[in-house]
Amino acid sequence: MELEFRLLIIKKAGVFAMSVSDINAEKKWRKLPKELRQRLIQNVFCTKCFETTIVDYSVLDDEHGILLTGKCKTCGKDVARVVEDA
Repeated sequence: MELEFRLLIIKKAGVFAMSVSDINAEKKWRKLPKELRQRLIQNVFCTKCFETTIVDYSVLDDEHGILLTGKCKTCGKDVARVVEDA
């Protein structure tokens, strides 16, 4: 029941395609200060637009930290950003 509630909160927060195995990534992401998360979201590389904002993103656990995967706000191409563990 607690897991279902947690997934519902994540979905309402705008994080899509979240799977049960990525709950740890979401916890790591939420531990970062809100201002830092905003800067990271707004500083993603797109092969077409260069610096962009990531939208419709998922937070995934990665061997190096957290992986954000989503779309470029400007052109809609797939983009990703790694946030390394400290």
